[in-house]
This record gives sequence, C-alpha cells and structure tokens, in this order.
Amino acid sequence: MKTVSLSKSMIYTGNLILVNREHPFRDNEANNNLMPIQNKNPILLNHHTGAIYTKIMDELFAWNRIKAISGWRSLQEQQQIYRDSLAENGTDFTAKYVALPGHSEHQTGLAVDVALNQADIDFITPHFPYVGICNVFRSLASRFGFIERYPQGKENITGIAHEPWHFRYVGAPHSTLMQQLGDTLEEYHTRLKQFAYGREPLRCDFDSKKVEVFYLAASKDVTEFSIGDNAVYAVSGNNVDGFVITIWRDRHWNALDMAV
Repeated sequence: MKTVSLSKSMIYTGNLILVNREHPFRDNEANNNLMPIQNKNPILLNHHTGAIYTKIMDELFAWNRIKAISGWRSLQEQQQIYRDSLAENGTDFTAKYVALPGHSEHQTGLAVDVALNQADIDFITPHFPYVGICNVFRSLASRFGFIERYPQGKENITGIAHEPWHFRYVGAPHSTLMQQLGDTLEEYHTRLKQFAYGREPLRCDFDSKKVEVFYLAASKDVTEFSIGDNAVYAVSGNNVDGFVITIWRDRHWNALDMAV
C-alpha cells in the first residue's frame, strides 16, 4: 500500500469540479493549459478536453456541420458578456442564460457551447436541436466524457435555464453514470457523499472494465488516503469540500479511461 497526499488547493482542480452560483471557480492556472479547437475564429479549451472534443468531431466528420461558439473565457470576458447581456436582454434573461462572472464553467476550460453551423448563429442561445448531426454529437459526446450540463426540468437545481448547446467535460465513466442516473453535476456530487472512501463504492462497468467511485472529505490542510501500489486511479477535487477518487480494477486501460 502507498499513501497519497492531497493539498487543500487541489479541492479546486480537476475535471469534476462543481462551478455554479454557490461555488465560484478558484483555479487561477486554468489558462496555462489551453489549446485551440478551430482554425477560424479559434476557440480554446483545456488541452485534454480539446483533444477529446477533436476526436468526437473527427469521428463524426462534423467540422463543417457543427461549430464551436464559445470555450474558455477569461474573467474579464465573462464580465463583459454579462454586462452586455444585461444591457441588451435585461435582468431576467441574463439570470437564466449567463453565469455570474467568477461562477462560469467557461472559465474552467472544460465547457464548450456548440451550434448547428448556419447563418446568423446566436452567441448566447445557439441552435443545437435534438435531431440530425447535433443529436448524434450529443450521443457520442456522452460516451467520451461530456455531459449536457443544463438539462430541461433541472433548472431549479442548476440555476441555469435549459441549454441544449452547452456541454461540460467531466470524464469517463462519470458522464455515463450521470446519464444513467439522470443526475446533473450538482446531484451527482450529492449522491457521491453516500460512498465515502474506505466503504462501499459506487460501482459501474465501463467498456468491460470494473470501475469504483468514492468521495473523500477534505481535511483541514492535507488529506491523505491509502491505495494499492499498483492501483490505477485518478483524483479530482469537487470545488466544495473534498475529492472524487476513481479506481479502475481492470489493468487493461488506456488514456481515454483515465480522462477523469
């Protein structure tokens, strides 16, 4: 067995961080690991997230049919978008569709807004229907670690209106679990509190692999946990009060499996 130590700052990093009105984005290093995902009007994403997005688009031959509208945004850009929306669309619309500066998933580099490629695409509410290539993208994206972050009927939980165009990278197998359970990211983190590290995990099968998911509450300064010397695992902060530990019990794994 070995002991893994996690600093308090690591609570605010990782693909599973919860960023919403109650929980601001706290990682100031996100802009140091970005990549462009389009040649024209380049959109930036976290490097790993961008690589997975590119893989999906390549597999679908969708570069001319689906267009990324927005990816990573700086705090200053989010502030400007928020001010512009207030002036142009009013308070009610802005509260529904534009996250408060400092509380936007776009500042993480893990979120992308996409649109059906057509004339006159709206920046705030792009058209991304549940038919055709858009829905094929939606289905494939969930298998590769993306979730539709703001589903219909969960507005009171997410605090954001239904946004069929907004996809958030959380990594596999979490995207699959969330889809099967019908959970938003908020609900998923609440659920994981039932599976404390060292007790029974949340189990799932993912691509013929056995996966276990745990929640580990953060200690005051440094959080430690023990794990097998040869274990294949990953850790993400939840941006609130602890960590999500994902363990692959099958040794046959690849880089995509570790995308948590």
